[in-house]
Amino acid sequence: MQKNITATIITLNEEKHIREVIENVQKVCDEVIVVDSCSTDKTIEIAESLGAKVIKQKYLGDGGQKAWCEQYAKNDWILSIDADERFEDEALEMIESIDLEKTQYEGFSFRRKSFIGKKYIRQWYPDRVVRLYDKSKCGYNTEGEHGAVQTKNFQELDVDMLHYSFTDFGMLVRKADRFAVNLAHVRYKEGKRASWYDPFLHGMGAFFKGMIIKGGILGGLHEWHVGFASAYNAYMKYVIMLELQENENNE
Repeated sequence: MQKNITATIITLNEEKHIREVIENVQKVCDEVIVVDSCSTDKTIEIAESLGAKVIKQKYLGDGGQKAWCEQYAKNDWILSIDADERFEDEALEMIESIDLEKTQYEGFSFRRKSFIGKKYIRQWYPDRVVRLYDKSKCGYNTEGEHGAVQTKNFQELDVDMLHYSFTDFGMLVRKADRFAVNLAHVRYKEGKRASWYDPFLHGMGAFFKGMIIKGGILGGLHEWHVGFASAYNAYMKYVIMLELQENENNE
């Protein structure tokens, strides 16, 4: 049953995903808005054929793009979803059951099951994210590589989203490299500084957290690949911060 909820989806060349994600959220939302960053494939054509409202906007960053599209939603309640995500049926049923007019919460968070190709990544679970929220009371931050809804008044729902994060490990490495560089610069601009031991400490910490604390060691060989990739990503973030500090001191 559709409710007074607007689904928002940001896209760039997502013709492989856009039909499934729109049909997924249309089960509970009476409006779907797609904010597209100049796709050159059939993303816009498919979205419009399914009844979605398409708005073109140059990419403002993850949080910036999601915050920008809120102004076009006819409803206060927003269901934000990426093109590579889906809500499981149980999650959709949970959304239907919430009385949004009487709730004391500003938002609701969901667990995410993430995949690389068809391989489920145990150590990334539950990776909670607030995706259903009242735009009149809270919204997305506009800084950093990944946006997040800024509210402390949310309820954790024990239901899952599916997140088809990466098509393969090559895509993981490419995005991880970009993320490490961008995050290092963001932290540096925020005034954060690194010590010589931070690359080692955080690299080993990331591996230990994923493989031991989050149970990656109980998975297959692919979990080890992810564990080492996470360690490398954390290590390089602090290496880049040290480099920025060194360049500053040499000026």
